[in-house]
Amino acid sequence: MSSDRWIRRFHPGADAPVRLVCFPHAGGAASYWHPLSAALSPGVEVLAVQYPGRQDRFFETPLTSLTELAVEALTALGEQDDRPLALLGHSMGATVAYEAARHLEAVGRDCVRLFVSGRRAPHLRRDEAAHLLDDDGLVAHLTSLEGTDTGLLADPEIRALALPAVRADYTALSGYLPSPAEPLRCPVTALVGDADPVTEVAAAGAWERYTAAGFDLEVFPGGHFYLNGRQAEIAAVIAGRLGALV
Repeated sequence: MSSDRWIRRFHPGADAPVRLVCFPHAGGAASYWHPLSAALSPGVEVLAVQYPGRQDRFFETPLTSLTELAVEALTALGEQDDRPLALLGHSMGATVAYEAARHLEAVGRDCVRLFVSGRRAPHLRRDEAAHLLDDDGLVAHLTSLEGTDTGLLADPEIRALALPAVRADYTALSGYLPSPAEPLRCPVTALVGDADPVTEVAAAGAWERYTAAGFDLEVFPGGHFYLNGRQAEIAAVIAGRLGALV
């Protein structure tokens, strides 16, 4: 089934009052969200998105459109129930989550809150040319962000499996142009590390213009992957913003 390929439920929560759909970073996989899923369970059911081209979807062709990733994931999710739905994305995943929120609103199904992590607002474009680097250069770039196990990428077989998806993700980022749109009807929370080398705090704060329903910014110690090891703190922020739903 399409939902089985796209959606991972690490801690199923049939009684959870709200669901949180989580979109990974460039080169990332659904398993990145396992610790956060554990921290939020049982009050929030995490649905982690598995993009094609990684982990158990290694042999599928990766997509090179952020909008297509968002729509395909939501299509796989389907209209499973009427529980409130929130969205979270980190880095590239934040932009995918934003596009998912726009798509939901366009089809008349609002999300209750959008969480964007480690990503500048869409109008703040910068060079996204990592996909043009050779393999060593791409691995060096990933290493500089401190979110990838460099030991794994030293293995030639793992490199051969992982790098095509990474290149596809950066290709999608380089080609992304947000179309003009009204501000979202849901509130937005931006999260960022205070030493993030690719997303300055002010650039994360610029997400404020993308909502008509309230905005707040949470700054944490750390770099681009400030989330690592902070699942309890991040879960507390999410649960706090979802308020009475949890």
